[in-house]
Amino acid sequence: MKIEVLGIGCAKCITLEKIVKEVVSHLDGNYEVVKVSEILEIMKYNIVSMPGFAIDGKLLTSGKVLSRDAIARYIKEAKENV
Repeated sequence: MKIEVLGIGCAKCITLEKIVKEVVSHLDGNYEVVKVSEILEIMKYNIVSMPGFAIDGKLLTSGKVLSRDAIARYIKEAKENV
């Protein structure tokens, strides 16, 4: 599963990336956490505000730092829908 944090390096983007990596480190499974900071790549998601949170190429949220529980819930839902 590929988890992407979309952002150009603002404090919220850095915080979300840190939390995502922390959550993933406590989960069983094969996860790739990628920080997407190239603006042309970010624009492909039609994102309006950063940070963005995407799983397997699907943008799930933008403009907010998610809680650990919310991140875990999104990952669980994505695993169930595979």
